[in-house]
Amino acid sequence: MITPMTLTNRLVGVLKLDAPAYEDIERDPRANAQALTIVILASLAAGLGAGLSLGLGALVRETVGAVAGWVMWAGVTYLLGTRVWPESQTRTDMGELLRVIGFSYAPNFFSIFAVLPVVGSLVRGCVALWLLATTVVAVRQALDYRSTARAFQVVVVGWLIFVVIDWAT
Repeated sequence: MITPMTLTNRLVGVLKLDAPAYEDIERDPRANAQALTIVILASLAAGLGAGLSLGLGALVRETVGAVAGWVMWAGVTYLLGTRVWPESQTRTDMGELLRVIGFSYAPNFFSIFAVLPVVGSLVRGCVALWLLATTVVAVRQALDYRSTARAFQVVVVGWLIFVVIDWAT
């Protein structure tokens, strides 16, 4: 039996885009609570990095929105990845996607440094690219894709769906 990684090892693995770390998270249903915690802490870090410009109430709303967005993101990814663009070996469920996508929020911890003058924009840009990379690897691993390009396609189309929904509301 393979022993699951510690939370710290998982986080470091995700931040390093290490596929075995995502696989460990994917197959461990006990990692659901860890993924939720990461989503919450990452959204708080991003809010603090924005300088709490809209107040504490906005930070709480954004955190609740991040959790709802995480669940919706996993749902959209599930539909796109298993119904629209599956590969022959694609096998997953919502729990697996929730876990790996939740962990993929980890680069947002560094968003807290976006509040720094001069480098704040650079931090935001780097975190955004890092989030894209961690999400693509998460989707590739959870959907058992051989193709990183297909995982990128699922992530980008899913993101565009969220942009349209956000724009429409």
